[in-house]
Amino acid sequence: MRTMHGTETMAKRDYYEVLGVSREATHVELKSAFRKLAMKWHPDRNPTDTDAEHRFKEINEAYDILKDEQKRAAYDRFGHAAFEHGGGAGGPAGFGSDFANTFADIFDDLFGVGGRARSRAPGRERGADLRYNMEITLDEAFKGKSAQIRIPTTVACEACSGSGAAPGTSPVPCRTCGGAGRIRHQQGFFTLERTCPTCQGRGTVIEDPCQACGGAGRVTRERTLAVNIPAGVEDGTRIRLAGEGEAGMRGGPNGDLYIFLSIQPHPFFQREGSDLYCRVPISMVTAALGGEFQVPTIDGGKTKVKVPEGTQSGKRFRLPGKGMPVLRSKASGDMYVQVVIETPQKLSKRQKELLQEFDRASSKENHPESTGFFAKVRDFFDGMRE
Repeated sequence: MRTMHGTETMAKRDYYEVLGVSREATHVELKSAFRKLAMKWHPDRNPTDTDAEHRFKEINEAYDILKDEQKRAAYDRFGHAAFEHGGGAGGPAGFGSDFANTFADIFDDLFGVGGRARSRAPGRERGADLRYNMEITLDEAFKGKSAQIRIPTTVACEACSGSGAAPGTSPVPCRTCGGAGRIRHQQGFFTLERTCPTCQGRGTVIEDPCQACGGAGRVTRERTLAVNIPAGVEDGTRIRLAGEGEAGMRGGPNGDLYIFLSIQPHPFFQREGSDLYCRVPISMVTAALGGEFQVPTIDGGKTKVKVPEGTQSGKRFRLPGKGMPVLRSKASGDMYVQVVIETPQKLSKRQKELLQEFDRASSKENHPESTGFFAKVRDFFDGMRE
């Protein structure tokens, strides 16, 4: 089959062949193929190729038919004959009725611009969110806390009620864009849009700005806010105060205030979730003979811990319910006391003699762990020599 150019009659190719897809292609496959080919054969990209415009129209006509389920069904049954007498093959030169919408989507995806305006509410702009870092103690995290904070922020201008216009006046529609906030440009088949440079997309301009805020609609102030910190908060907890951020531009909604909590190190306790850990050194005599000691608790009290005879270093004792409260719950974690046996230092002559005497009187039963370990070491080296 010979393809003819100029004013000569041009035989139509199979629509599936035009798009390079099979007859079983899904809608997603059709759209993907159309996007690639439309961008490849767009006349603006091929200004010296006289065949590009024909290919471009051919691709659009094929996609316009196959993307519609009813048209596709008719084409699959009757071929091109289904559309030879006004049967819905699209508008002039093969461009379908919603071609602009389809190709605008392509330009949006590929270039971030398109034939349709992206909606944007003119004039009112939401205020920025604010962050406030607050440090509290572990005791405050245990009990909860009410605090007052002072933050410098922007608030709506009282003189103009946030409009930015002088009292008694109002913003007027922008003459450049007619209040739309965007300017349209026609380029070939497509209409491109950009933000209006006069009103920066707001759609309005202030001819007589408020003297108090310079037309911004907001002024800087220092505010005092009350903050309630619930019991059980952890390091890094974020508290959101809706609408307590910066004021919006020209009457727009306020942003939010986010308070980020950090918890100071505690002299006794380390925290893991809702549990608390406390490391307590004890003498080797207490560990060997048994005894007891008192430890502080996070609620301000103290509790007694009994050490059984023969306690080893690293032993943990669990105190149920003595940990941190679980946030927004009646439950509480536990407290774990870990004992560490302290080796005596700076011994007197008499103390050394007593320890040496004790060592001579000791047996394997007094040190079962170390005795068993060194027995294994000897067996290991004996095995290497064999």
